[in-house]
Amino acid sequence: MGKSYFRFKQFLIKQESAAMKVGTDGVLLGAWIDAEGVNSVLDIGTGSGVIALMIAQRNHNATIHAVEIDHSSALQAKYNFENSPWSSRLRIDPLPLQEFSSKCDSKFDLIVSNPPYFNKSLKSPSPERTLSRHTDELPNSDLLEGVKKHLVADGRFCAIFPYTEGNIFIAEAVNYGLYCNRKLFVKTKPEKPVIRILTEFSFHKKLLPDSTISIHTIEGDYTEEYKMLTADFYLAF
Repeated sequence: MGKSYFRFKQFLIKQESAAMKVGTDGVLLGAWIDAEGVNSVLDIGTGSGVIALMIAQRNHNATIHAVEIDHSSALQAKYNFENSPWSSRLRIDPLPLQEFSSKCDSKFDLIVSNPPYFNKSLKSPSPERTLSRHTDELPNSDLLEGVKKHLVADGRFCAIFPYTEGNIFIAEAVNYGLYCNRKLFVKTKPEKPVIRILTEFSFHKKLLPDSTISIHTIEGDYTEEYKMLTADFYLAF
């Protein structure tokens, strides 16, 4: 998925200038999010804009406001938004969440993020890639403060994390009055350990069953569950 563009069924992602290219994490989150009935969405760290565009495709009424700290990625997302079928409902601010929060008091029905998650780990030679993958500029506390400020009382916050980092985030979120009510555990194959957690938070505790999905079968083919989840987007399905 490292090429200069990625074509989906209803939109094209240009990504030659984006710090992070289209990847399975973002597509999984964009397909899994419950976008029904929401009118306003905040996408924190939009990158090339793929999750925002997936939500725009799925919800024909929602306006999506994205923020992105990396200037090149923000310009790339702006281009992708303007050249999509839903350009009138998408906008982006090229600034970090902390600055956005200091200037804006808007509330959103849905907040989404494929956040940086590496902490105290080996960093990439690319400063832009490091910025998008490490928590230096967006620690959990700042992300949670932003969500707490901008989420409406009955709103939802959805994000994807590696397994260990996700459990840490879930525990920290309780201190901000945010409870993880829905989870999807992701495996590469059925016999492999969980590598990602897709999470949905709200200010209200709910009892919803957890789910698990495998991307590939033991033989290496895509599973039917994964194809069904992403079928509205991937050309191959």
